[in-house]
Amino acid sequence: MSRIPQLVPLLKDHVKWYRLYKRRFSGLLGFVVLAVVTGMQWSWFGPIATLTAEEFNISLTQVNWLGNITLCASLPASFLVPVVFSRYGMRRCSEMGGVMLLLSAWVCYASTIRSLSPQSAYVLLFFGQLFGAVSRPVFQVLGPSFSERWFDLRSCTTATMVIAIASIIGSALGQFLPPLMSTVRQSILVLAIISTAALPAILLILESPPSPPTYFGSKQPLSFISLCRAMLGLSVSKEAYMSHRERIDFVILTLVFGVLDGVINALGIFSAQWFQPVGYSDTTCGLLGATLALSGIPATVISAPLFDRVFSGIMGATFKTLVLLVSLAWLLLIWAVKPNNATALYVLMVIIGNCCTIILPLVLELGVELTRNANGSSAILWSSGNLFGIMLILVEGALRAPSTADPPYNMRNALILNGCVAMAFCSSIFFLRAKQARREIDEVMIKGTVLVSSSEVSNASGV
Repeated sequence: MSRIPQLVPLLKDHVKWYRLYKRRFSGLLGFVVLAVVTGMQWSWFGPIATLTAEEFNISLTQVNWLGNITLCASLPASFLVPVVFSRYGMRRCSEMGGVMLLLSAWVCYASTIRSLSPQSAYVLLFFGQLFGAVSRPVFQVLGPSFSERWFDLRSCTTATMVIAIASIIGSALGQFLPPLMSTVRQSILVLAIISTAALPAILLILESPPSPPTYFGSKQPLSFISLCRAMLGLSVSKEAYMSHRERIDFVILTLVFGVLDGVINALGIFSAQWFQPVGYSDTTCGLLGATLALSGIPATVISAPLFDRVFSGIMGATFKTLVLLVSLAWLLLIWAVKPNNATALYVLMVIIGNCCTIILPLVLELGVELTRNANGSSAILWSSGNLFGIMLILVEGALRAPSTADPPYNMRNALILNGCVAMAFCSSIFFLRAKQARREIDEVMIKGTVLVSSSEVSNASGV
């Protein structure tokens, strides 16, 4: 109690600051809706790749690039999101993402005009996907920043989880819905209508609450440049400083997240091309992709609040266990992709889906813990996933077997690469320390405000 006089000057301004507002849930709903739709857009052509190639008279490689361009354009777009956020704010940045989503939907639909040549139609499809690629990282990168700005320590991970799995749900719907349509052109129209209907959700996203929920929620966001300087060991402000160990941990986190997101991105593009050569239909391919994405949602919904309220101190240990389990599942997929083995494939999709959807919010939150820079860390993590996805898609496309193989055009070599890369990079998880520095500071500040508030009440009552 002797330290109270020293704490009062530092903490008395925060005593009545920390507060939660019900309007945070409307903003969360806006992020979820937009993240779902942007997630649908990039994976839309994966399960109907063969049908798209036939209907538009283009090659499978060209169809793959409809997904690959999303990953390529998302790289620079992810790094631009923190810059735009710092200059114009969260609401304006979200509006820009919504406009690009709308352009993406209707430019793609313009490609369905039957009088167009195959080359002209493909150009419109390509640019439609390109516009969508700019909108997708907006609602991914801003997720942890929105959580930090609107939610407290008992709900921040849960909010990040909800936004993160919204993108996964969108990818699952992008795997599940297209095969249900009678034609590829009809499916593109449905996507355009869904994208237009989702646009008003931007109005639900507000800039910031009148009073912050936590100490870090009250701080001005650090710039992306400050994170880059901190990672390189250059001089930065005290708030942006990262220790040598924190820099190593963040590099490990980036590699692991990049690989795990990259192999899922590869599945989103190659779902039909992995499974069809061994005898599975378009519908089954779509269901396998949807199973991976949707099966983990119940587990994540249950686990995220527990990490917020009960198991906050073992987030790192849980993360390591799940990473090793999911990398082993990707390795086993090499032998599971064979004829008449749908049950084993669904089991592996469930394991991968459960682990990855729990890992995703944990990684994003650990990234903020290590850097204290929500936008910058999120941009780097998502970009690493896009980068690994691009490399895997390009290499695996080149590893497709020829028409003379048994079965023709099988992708067994691609599956071997996928599993080995996942195991090799994920083994670095053994060296991760995963200290939760931001949470420790926030907890000290919250305890301090309670202590100061109690002291002031006691003084007021004459105790």
